[in-house]
Amino acid sequence: MSLPALLKPSPEEHAQLLQDIGPLPLQGMAWPKWIKVLAWAVLAFIGIQITRIAASPVGQNISPMVSGSIIVCFIGLVILARYMTVSETRITESGIQQSWLGRREVAWEDIQFAKFIPLVASKRLICFVPRGRPVVFQAGTKELQVAFARISLVYRRRK
Repeated sequence: MSLPALLKPSPEEHAQLLQDIGPLPLQGMAWPKWIKVLAWAVLAFIGIQITRIAASPVGQNISPMVSGSIIVCFIGLVILARYMTVSETRITESGIQQSWLGRREVAWEDIQFAKFIPLVASKRLICFVPRGRPVVFQAGTKELQVAFARISLVYRRRK
C-alpha cells in the first residue's frame, strides 16, 4: 500500500462525510453578502475620489501614463469585485468546485488533506493535492462553512 493511500480517509469515512454534508450538490455563494457590499462600497469611494481628483486642477497636472495606470488598476478591481459577487462554491459527489476568474476544482481522490481556515472576512477550505499549489475555496453561506469544517475533519493530516 502506498504512503498517500494510508493518509487518505477510508471509502467508508468518505461515504459518511458525503452523507453528513447532506443532499448533494450543496451549492452557495463563495463570499458573504457583507463582504460583497463592502467591496462595492470601497470601489464606489475610490471611483468618486478618482473622478474628483481628475476634475480638479491637480488632476490636470498628472502624467497620462500615471492616470492610465490608475484607471487600468481600477478596472481590474471592478472585475475582481464582479467575480466576487457572482462566484459560487459547489460540493458534489465528484469533488469541490468554485467559479472564479478561472474555474477552481478538485476531485475527492486528489485531496491529500484539507484545512479549514475560519477568517473574519472569508471562511476558507484549503485542499492540498499531490502536485501543484493547494486549491483554496471560499464559503459564503453557513451550510458551506459547516460542510468545510466536516471535510477538514475527515481529510485532516494523518500520521
